[in-house]
Amino acid sequence: MSLEKNKNKIQSVVVTAILAAIIVVLQTFASGIHIGPFTITLSLVPIVLGAVLYGPLQGAFLGAVFGVVVCVAVVTGADSGGFLMFQELPVLTLFLCVLKSTVAGLVAGLIYKLIGKKNTYIGIAAAAIAAPICNTGILSVGMLLFYNELVTGWAIGEGYTSALLYVILGIVGINFIAELFINVVLTPVIVRVIRAVRKRA
Repeated sequence: MSLEKNKNKIQSVVVTAILAAIIVVLQTFASGIHIGPFTITLSLVPIVLGAVLYGPLQGAFLGAVFGVVVCVAVVTGADSGGFLMFQELPVLTLFLCVLKSTVAGLVAGLIYKLIGKKNTYIGIAAAAIAAPICNTGILSVGMLLFYNELVTGWAIGEGYTSALLYVILGIVGINFIAELFINVVLTPVIVRVIRAVRKRA
């Protein structure tokens, strides 16, 4: 392995470790911020950053780290909605927590790989948009398929006529818009960070 490749490898490991630590801190802080029965997701930005800098596999790894942090919040009850899902289907709930964020990181990396070569800014923006779509989309499908009775109870309590309507308007709508807003607003910041890291490489 050449000196340049070795330097890049070390940088990749160090930056990924830093991003993983940021994810843990952000999501632990977010456990106190609730939108409906679930906590808001603040950790997609470092996931996208890692996916853009180092590729889909790094994005998937960072997504998995985020998923594990969410699992801890779910099991301990810090995430109240997730805790109720965990009580109903423990293994599936933890699997969904890890799957949704891992796929979000992987897809963000793949999208940037496809688009970023032609236009860096558009590639980053597309990756930043794809991450919350995957994260919220997988959770929503899982809730409707496997937790329909629980979600129906939430829907009735909030005045919605069906579980589907509640998921689309009451959970997905608010969570997705919040996640998308955070990601899109911070896209210019992600661009600057990526340029700074690449200049030092």
